[in-house]
Amino acid sequence: MEILFHGVATKTNGTPVKVGEKLPAFAVKDAADTVKTGTQLFTKVSLISVVPDIDTRVCSLSTKRFNQEVDKYNNINFYTISTNTLEQQKNWCAAEGVAKLELLSDATAEFGKAMGLYVEEKGIDARSIWIVDTKGTVLYQELLAEQSNEPNYAKALEFLDSLN
Repeated sequence: MEILFHGVATKTNGTPVKVGEKLPAFAVKDAADTVKTGTQLFTKVSLISVVPDIDTRVCSLSTKRFNQEVDKYNNINFYTISTNTLEQQKNWCAAEGVAKLELLSDATAEFGKAMGLYVEEKGIDARSIWIVDTKGTVLYQELLAEQSNEPNYAKALEFLDSLN
């Protein structure tokens, strides 16, 4: 998939999953350095915010924004996945006071590669929003063509509201 970074074109490693399709098998690590699979994560409907680098402005903003929304959705899991290391994620969470949503590390790029979101030349996953059911079927997606843009928070949250 072609995407832009500040107007400069690049490509991901493949074609991302579409609405109605199941997410491919993957593994990421949680803050306790425990490997988590989709089966373990999707205990209820889940919003996954994929960010290229948690230590950048837009990634930080989007993660903090979704963290603010968690309490309104008791029946939804909120995850942010980035290629940052666990240590980088822990340091960011401590500095920013983010404790409600769960950050997951894709430092090995397994998730990004399986999803067709991995940008090899930059070593990061492309910014995107996914809402999946308990079986890992994609109910909603937003793939940002320009990676320096913030996602459409309102649209994703309205979709979550429509599930209630």
